[in-house]
Amino acid sequence: MMIDFLKMHGLGNDFVIVDGRTRPIRFSAAQARAIGDRRKGIGYDQLIVIEPPVDPAADIFMRILNPDGSEAGACGNATRCVASLVAGDLGRDHLTIQTISGLLACRIRADGLVTVDMGPARLDWQAIPLAHASDTAHVDLAEGPLADPVCVNMGNPHAVFFVDDADAVDLPRFGPVLETHPIFPNRANIEVAHVTGPATVRMRVWERGAGITQACGSGACAVGVAAIRRGLVQGRRVTVTLDGGALIIEWLENGHVLMTGPVATSFRGTLGPELLGVPA
Repeated sequence: MMIDFLKMHGLGNDFVIVDGRTRPIRFSAAQARAIGDRRKGIGYDQLIVIEPPVDPAADIFMRILNPDGSEAGACGNATRCVASLVAGDLGRDHLTIQTISGLLACRIRADGLVTVDMGPARLDWQAIPLAHASDTAHVDLAEGPLADPVCVNMGNPHAVFFVDDADAVDLPRFGPVLETHPIFPNRANIEVAHVTGPATVRMRVWERGAGITQACGSGACAVGVAAIRRGLVQGRRVTVTLDGGALIIEWLENGHVLMTGPVATSFRGTLGPELLGVPA
């Protein structure tokens, strides 16, 4: 079997996207790992399958797989890429994307940037989820120089650690330890961040199931919400700068979080039997 794919990225957060709207496409964990190998496969931060929607209110369903083969509930940058792609197919500037975490309304702006309503920021400890009751604005968790995180669920769990200098943190060392800490029964994405201005924040991210990535849309949303909750920025609109560039995050009064940023297409290709024929 041969499967066509499109390689896209949002701020360097890169995706292999396949279209399963006209024929069912399912990848095993072994296939996902093989395709994600950056030396022997294609390489990606997430593997995306576009499918027919289950909910009649949606235009498509977006399935998200991590490089380790696990399934993710949300990926903001991938949502923007898929929205741009499908909106072009439909000849519209707006659409609704369904994920396992819910429906996401998307809009293609006149300047080419894409805005996604990532839904409400979930702040209750059970919604993160955490292993026990906790004040999610100040979670009792520490590892090395990282302590006192803000926890937010943006379709997937996040722990945001505010530090003096995000670039000085040894994220490859502390990220995997915190991702799998017992307090996170479903693991967690780990962000380190520091405030750079009245409405600007610098962040780096260790993504659950993917490791360090150039950008993470849901992570930027979590950082924006965390900075606002802590009173570290002015207003409810924050520009979050990641390794790959900047995203605009707005936490609305109704609790929903809007994320705006660019998308880009890298190349097209075909997945062949060398990658699809790996043992399960």
